[in-house]
Amino acid sequence: MNLWMRKVFVVLVTIMTLGLYIPPAYVEMEAADKKEVTEREDSVSLEDAEPAELEMETSAVPDDYLHTITEQAKVQMITKMGPRIADKVEDDVEKEILPKMEKVIKAIVTERGEKGEEEVPYYEITEELNRGYGEKIFTILDGRTKEEIARFDVRRDNRPGEGYWFNFHYHLSEDEFEEHHVLGEVYWDKNTPPKWMS
Repeated sequence: MNLWMRKVFVVLVTIMTLGLYIPPAYVEMEAADKKEVTEREDSVSLEDAEPAELEMETSAVPDDYLHTITEQAKVQMITKMGPRIADKVEDDVEKEILPKMEKVIKAIVTERGEKGEEEVPYYEITEELNRGYGEKIFTILDGRTKEEIARFDVRRDNRPGEGYWFNFHYHLSEDEFEEHHVLGEVYWDKNTPPKWMS
């Protein structure tokens, strides 16, 4: 348990100190583009250059931004489980659920980021958690409009004869949060699991 608590503490301190402000990615890209344009001016005049050569490539979402969002999501998931549940299922969640969740978040952010360079840097992960028996882990939303993009949940399933399973899934705004997109399931026990965050 001490190792788990240290991990959570380090991640929380990191988020509190560095995660409060995420600079827009286009600021760094503009500086890099200005440097490229200056280098090109030495060899070729701007009038001779193709317009496509001078355009900034906006389809790529910065890796540090994706890393920040996925780390926040991991912290939310571990915090949601609480120490009593995490002690028992943490290894299974880290092996099976977290890698799939990372891929889904990257796909969501990358897909939305390709629609416009201004959209991606404003994505946030909600930090309020449902205690007790609520399903919500976190929500990805647009920080400017507070529009929800995706919801990540965990449900308790009691299967007769098998016991309790945690069903990790997400919903997308594209289908009005109706369809369950399953990330995976983790077995708990035949006994009833404790409340979330306990």
